[in-house]
Amino acid sequence: MAVLGIDIGGSGIKGRLVDTMTGRLLSDRMKIATPQPSTPAAVADVVAEIVEHFEHRGPVGCTFPAVVKAGRTLSAANVDESWIGTDATALFSARTGLAVTVLNDADAAGIAEVAHGAGRGRSGVVVLLTFGTGIGSAMFLDGNLIPNTEFGHLSFRGHESVEDWAAARVKKEEGLSWREWTERVNAFLGHLDNILSLDLFIVGGGVSRKMDKWGHWLDSSVDVVAARLANDAGIVGAAMAAADSC
Repeated sequence: MAVLGIDIGGSGIKGRLVDTMTGRLLSDRMKIATPQPSTPAAVADVVAEIVEHFEHRGPVGCTFPAVVKAGRTLSAANVDESWIGTDATALFSARTGLAVTVLNDADAAGIAEVAHGAGRGRSGVVVLLTFGTGIGSAMFLDGNLIPNTEFGHLSFRGHESVEDWAAARVKKEEGLSWREWTERVNAFLGHLDNILSLDLFIVGGGVSRKMDKWGHWLDSSVDVVAARLANDAGIVGAAMAAADSC
């Protein structure tokens, strides 16, 4: 089934057509800069522009950097605060005239990785963590998503949010070596494992493509693997969620 997946971020909004049965990408990527300010109406206009670009008339899946419940965005990370409480599903559906499914961005990436990437065939408790400006998370039990975990916002070692201590952004801001940064990642992974008794960590975000620089410093009793779908995981997962909603 060909479904349009759209990944909404703080700096860019990108879309591609996806074969949701295989995870295969069916088109080139279209990317548009996220409007500033990134109000609901402005972002909806970009979503509609991407839909028209692909001349798509079927279901659409959209990721969003927020807690999303029943299509409503309950937080706002790197987007305008006016998104808090917005019915994003109704907004995008009205603007495009199509059936739109909206879900958390890390959850979408996790859905794709569990179905078609590094988590395929893995049972038990699996957590995907995306290390970038912040830390996104997605959690699965035997392949079933437990949505909106937001582990990056846990308080840890005196920090209100662990992403302020261990996100990839912090490595650059504090001039940390790969080893120094990985020690922080190890502490965070160990903390999550102590709480959740995990079976697999999947690492996403830009650092997943550089694990040759830091992976040998990992010290975890749980398997840690790099995400396979890279920056397209959110698009693929959004499309899959939309297909499941049909």
